[in-house]
Amino acid sequence: MSKLIQNISGEFLHEIKTIIGQSRINAQRSVEFHRVEMYWKLGKRILDEEQHGKDRADYGSYLIKGLAEQLEPEFGSGFSYRQLNFCRQFYRTYPIVNAMRSQLNWMQYRMLIQIADDSKREYYELEAVKNHWTGREMERQINSGLYERLLLSNDKEAVIAMARNERLPKAPNEIVKDPMVLEFLGLERKPHYYEKDLESALIEHLQHFLLELGNGFSFVARQKRLLIEDEEFFADLVFYNRLLRCFVIIEIKTKKITHQDLGQLQMYVNYFDRFEKLPDETPSIGILLCAAKNNEMVKLTLPEDNKTILATRYQLYLPSESQLLDEIKNNVLGIRTE
Repeated sequence: MSKLIQNISGEFLHEIKTIIGQSRINAQRSVEFHRVEMYWKLGKRILDEEQHGKDRADYGSYLIKGLAEQLEPEFGSGFSYRQLNFCRQFYRTYPIVNAMRSQLNWMQYRMLIQIADDSKREYYELEAVKNHWTGREMERQINSGLYERLLLSNDKEAVIAMARNERLPKAPNEIVKDPMVLEFLGLERKPHYYEKDLESALIEHLQHFLLELGNGFSFVARQKRLLIEDEEFFADLVFYNRLLRCFVIIEIKTKKITHQDLGQLQMYVNYFDRFEKLPDETPSIGILLCAAKNNEMVKLTLPEDNKTILATRYQLYLPSESQLLDEIKNNVLGIRTE
């Protein structure tokens, strides 16, 4: 028997395991989609029945409460009053059954139907499908205000067009967020961290950091050695973005940045452009990931036509929606809130 096992090639075994694993995933997705379909049908039937009793203002609530009392003891918490309300809202939000996406599960649809803004809901729906987000990943992106943070440097039409794949990003600010939210690191809100500690934490949580960076990023190097004549320099983190087709160099500063920091990052970007970039690739991008910044100093330090150096704040906690809306008013609309 052991000889027979030895004769089975690793490649053949890998293919067999892949078939089994993919089949299990497909079966799970099929079950999840049938569950979504069931809740849609329940929502439609509840709303149809509710409309028959429209002479009573509270008939809808009365109907769902009565249904929950009958169904929950037999079928479980998936048919509670709250869940049946979600079913009703689901059908109202997605009245066309063919518009439902098989890649999304019920947890994701429950989050989507609670988003009142149509454009915002469409953005998260499209991005979840495109990037194969799990329910937890989607929840994190919504809670971190991803859509609102992109609106800080882009107009709504551009954000939705990129989500629809109607256009590719053309500039760094179309995909780089300010602020970047690093709550997944689990670090306390201390006044300062050592830069090497923050860098190590980002590498340790690289998958989460790639999710925060967004579409098209892949990791290249940490502490990339740059030899310039007889001097050594080290770039903190290097990524590549396949959508912009360029290297992305990230320097971490845990204090308020200076013009010297920007000059150092510009040198790293120039190095990559001259010694690493291929002729058909676009110019490299530098991101100064910092605890705080002076926007006017950044503007005066960099050329007016700057398109390659960005200073982006990081924060170690999830922002509130009101905070992000205030920033949109301040930075985009020019409205100051007290």
